[in-house]
Amino acid sequence: MADTSVNYKCPSCSAPLAYTPGSGSKIKCEFCESEFTVDELEQYYAAKEASAAAAQKTKDTKIEKKEAELIEAGGQWGSDEIAMLKAMVCSSCGAEIVCDNNTLATECVYCGNPVMVPGRYESQLRPDTVIPFQTTKADAKKAFSDYHKGKWLLPSNFASQSRVEAIQGMYVPYWLFNQSVEADGEFEATNSRYYTDGDYDVTETDHYRVTRGGTMDFVNVPVDGSVKMDDTWMESIEPFNYSQLVPFNTSYMAGFLADRYDVTAEEALPNAESRIKESTESVLYNSVDGYDTCSTTAFHMDKLNGDVQYAMAPVWILTTRYQDKPFTFVMNGQTGKLVGELPVDENKAKMYGAAAWLITLPITYFICKWIVLIITEAMMD
Repeated sequence: MADTSVNYKCPSCSAPLAYTPGSGSKIKCEFCESEFTVDELEQYYAAKEASAAAAQKTKDTKIEKKEAELIEAGGQWGSDEIAMLKAMVCSSCGAEIVCDNNTLATECVYCGNPVMVPGRYESQLRPDTVIPFQTTKADAKKAFSDYHKGKWLLPSNFASQSRVEAIQGMYVPYWLFNQSVEADGEFEATNSRYYTDGDYDVTETDHYRVTRGGTMDFVNVPVDGSVKMDDTWMESIEPFNYSQLVPFNTSYMAGFLADRYDVTAEEALPNAESRIKESTESVLYNSVDGYDTCSTTAFHMDKLNGDVQYAMAPVWILTTRYQDKPFTFVMNGQTGKLVGELPVDENKAKMYGAAAWLITLPITYFICKWIVLIITEAMMD
């Protein structure tokens, strides 16, 4: 059965309502200019959800009676398909919307109204905090345009022939880990001095055993909680400014997609611990200064205490197509940092490679000639 959805509509004029990036804790209707706080809208939507649930229960009862009278058509959904898909009815235009099992918020493709997907919070933790969007769709378009400027190996017709197929703002689930650690490390360091003794060039090297240790506190170490989002890309658009974290409220999701986590905090913990361990060892290593060389010989770290919070972070996902091949770009919805993959013109790559070889060839020739002259003079002496 399709669930009745809850739309984000202005309580004053019933126009579609969406959160405007950078507007803080207030949401303003673009049509009647009424302003509401996120708390006011939270209470309003809660009442609508309760009403929608009651209406759906009555509707399901009526549908079940009629289904027995209908002629069957089509096949049966498989259990795996039922688990992955969710159908709901837009309460604004009545269209049926189908989304996957991890979608928390979306928009109706027919009337454009932002909707919350009912039932998606069942058996799921409620986010503790959210970073509201600070950048707009126009910012994402401009960032994409600027991103491919000045790229020498980019096909010349990419800007004119590529087309942006979709730009969608999405809240991505994140686990933010806080961890205190105690660590110690051992390092082998050297200092060398060089001098000439008669006919000999002498190098003297002193070896040192250096130890470092201490405690460190890590705050808000992020690990994304979505399997669909590439970890490399998500780490590339970091960092987020966590000073803008606010208590979670569904009103911030109005007008944006929202994904729910399918990676638990327990499953994300090893990734966070790996990042913490790498950072800790790096801090100890970089504290060994005043030496010519340094290498790690031993490292040990103990976790003291820590906790985790569930947060939603803003991300713009942009899809473009060039020569029938899709290219995806991801932008931090707070800071505007964008990453993605661009096509490479193979002819340009060969041309620039050949040019580089021609430039270095004379230099290589004179270096080789100079070495030959030195060797010749040494043999004559």
